[in-house]
Amino acid sequence: MEKQEIGTNFFIPMPVVLVGTQVEGKANFMAVGWITRVNGNPPMIACGIGSQRFTAKGIAKTRTFSVNIPSSDLLEKTDYCGVVSGKITDKSKVFDLFYGSLKTAPMIRECPVTLECRLVQSVQLPSHTLFIGEIAGTYADSRVIRDGRPDFPAVDPLFLTMPDNRYWNLGIHIGDAWSAGKKLIKE
Repeated sequence: MEKQEIGTNFFIPMPVVLVGTQVEGKANFMAVGWITRVNGNPPMIACGIGSQRFTAKGIAKTRTFSVNIPSSDLLEKTDYCGVVSGKITDKSKVFDLFYGSLKTAPMIRECPVTLECRLVQSVQLPSHTLFIGEIAGTYADSRVIRDGRPDFPAVDPLFLTMPDNRYWNLGIHIGDAWSAGKKLIKE
């Protein structure tokens, strides 16, 4: 099949999370789609946040943040946290909050999986700051754990596609990583 040039559009489905931090003494959350795992040991995660965003200010000051994985039943609250700014709207009451050992990374009890992170490095990019955090703790509802491992269909995470700006949920299991391609290895 012939390829067609489509410009520099983002064409990668992205997980949607709620990044939380303390800003001016209050918990604040922002919907973020630019997030990924970046290191195995110690475990680290990175998220790209607009440098002028209220959440970026809080992460820079407290040097901590949380990554909360919402399920599809939290779609409206998740989107709300992406369309209103914490500068003018107090988002600390949108969710039931809890804190782990870091004490300044607010986490969302309604999210099936939450991570608290200690800021390791900030990388300034032209429009965004890439915040790299070491995962200090991971918390999960017992209903999304099977045999000590995450059950992703039970988590029911959200995904974002751009440039159509649509939310999606997890599809069906179609194969196993580091296994499906083994039949192509020639002995």
